[in-house]
Amino acid sequence: MSNTFDILIVGAGPAGSFAAEKLAREGARVALFDGRPPGEPKACGGGVTSKALKAWPHLLEAVARTVDELEMYSPAGKRLHMKLAEPFAIYSRRTFDSFLCERAEKAGAHVFHERVSLRKRASENENWTVRATVSGEQWSGPMIVAADGAGSRIARELAGPLPPAEMEVAFGYRAPFPVAKNSSVEARSSSTKKQDAHAYEQSAPTVVAFLPGWAGYAWAFPRVDHISFGIATTQEAFDHETLDRILWDFMIGYYRVGEDKRANLWRARAKDSERDARIRDELERAADRYAARIPGLTVKTWDVRRTCGEGWALLGDAAGFADPVTGEGIYYAIRSAEIFAETYLEGSPLEYETRWREDFGRELRRAAEMRRRFYGNFWGAPFTERMIEFARKHMGIRKVLGELVAGEQGYTDLKRKLARRALWPF
Repeated sequence: MSNTFDILIVGAGPAGSFAAEKLAREGARVALFDGRPPGEPKACGGGVTSKALKAWPHLLEAVARTVDELEMYSPAGKRLHMKLAEPFAIYSRRTFDSFLCERAEKAGAHVFHERVSLRKRASENENWTVRATVSGEQWSGPMIVAADGAGSRIARELAGPLPPAEMEVAFGYRAPFPVAKNSSVEARSSSTKKQDAHAYEQSAPTVVAFLPGWAGYAWAFPRVDHISFGIATTQEAFDHETLDRILWDFMIGYYRVGEDKRANLWRARAKDSERDARIRDELERAADRYAARIPGLTVKTWDVRRTCGEGWALLGDAAGFADPVTGEGIYYAIRSAEIFAETYLEGSPLEYETRWREDFGRELRRAAEMRRRFYGNFWGAPFTERMIEFARKHMGIRKVLGELVAGEQGYTDLKRKLARRALWPF
């Protein structure tokens, strides 16, 4: 079989697979390269907003946990329980990415489980060539698409490197659902532990907690068969030792609150020490660590960075398409893939730059403007503290916050919307 294709797409995450499916369905000869080790998921909370689910309903065909309630905690530990008008979904990224990649393959894309590097062209008239780093096999085509994440080497070669300060860091642990309190893992039968885990799974809360004394937030996202815990923060604020300690406090507090609703999420009481030691011991033996980088571009970079050129394009995280405030990128990954595929099929792929900027670029730029203020101070306390306080007392603010979580409320009119809802809550 010829190793020449119309399009070479490097990266089989949501952006790469979605673009490959859409292009292959219309007859394009597509090569899709997945360079991750088999079964290795991307480090990601796996949350997909209701905005994305409404735009692409087939995403719900993948196995996911649908969430219509969310608990948010302020840096000081104040709790806000929200019933969401628009539910979102939490996926295992292994399941989600495999689902999208399989759809691309069924549509006619040729999937290669190879890690590849890009060979530079002598001129714009020459095809692009990628080479497998292990086998040395080569593939070529007139269009190369980088969809291989924030650390994409191909994106660096095509569009230039991003400053280290414009990367955010996400890391965390995949952990099992806990067994019942006051019982050790070893002492319980396999069937009983499964029953305990299933019972907790049905009520395990989805949590977002803003970090005390730190820019960023921690999350607990219960999935179908485990809980994803993590922290997202800026690269410039990253201190692994301190943040890892904060995350362990959060994880232990999550299980502590699950056993005792009067317990504190962040801080143990003196009488909690034995219980906390038991929880930590179980987690240390079972938790699986992960880490990743997320783009968090500044306004200046949004204004000048190119995401396409003659015969090339960048999608998703490789293009920098993630919300600089929250780090959420799945919606933008899929939407950028959709826009690129449309422009390519229309015969005008260079229009991709203009269209994504018109579609969602303004929102991401506005988020970049707001990032420091979002995690800064407001009336003598962190803005996130005040936001939770106001939402606890005011239905209108709570509704806007719920719309922000759902992906339906953008940043461009957030201030005006908050002011209006504060005056008229219904």
